[in-house]
Amino acid sequence: MIFIIDDDHEMAECIARAVRPNEARIFKDTIAAISALDEGELPSLIFLDILLDGPDGFTFLNELSSYSDTAKIPVVIISSLNLAQKSLENYGVVGVLDKAMMTPKDIQKFVKRELS
Repeated sequence: MIFIIDDDHEMAECIARAVRPNEARIFKDTIAAISALDEGELPSLIFLDILLDGPDGFTFLNELSSYSDTAKIPVVIISSLNLAQKSLENYGVVGVLDKAMMTPKDIQKFVKRELS
């Protein structure tokens, strides 16, 4: 299962089509994603927008890193913010994609690398 957390529905759908569509689960906010985690649904990979309504992506990363079963889930940040991956590696971030520049191949590269 791949989690996609993005409040832009069209962007989330595009990412879902680029990954394994039948394995993607879209969340419009971090609260819904955290609820799924609390229910025991652990994804193999997470695509996470940072600027979200309600608790933002950084809050979600902090929550993820707080528990041993979720701390190891690889996360790819998708954002228009200029973020350095190096500063986010302690949170399980394996990559940062610029929303304005990313392509389906960029998304697929992370799926192949992290799930193979």
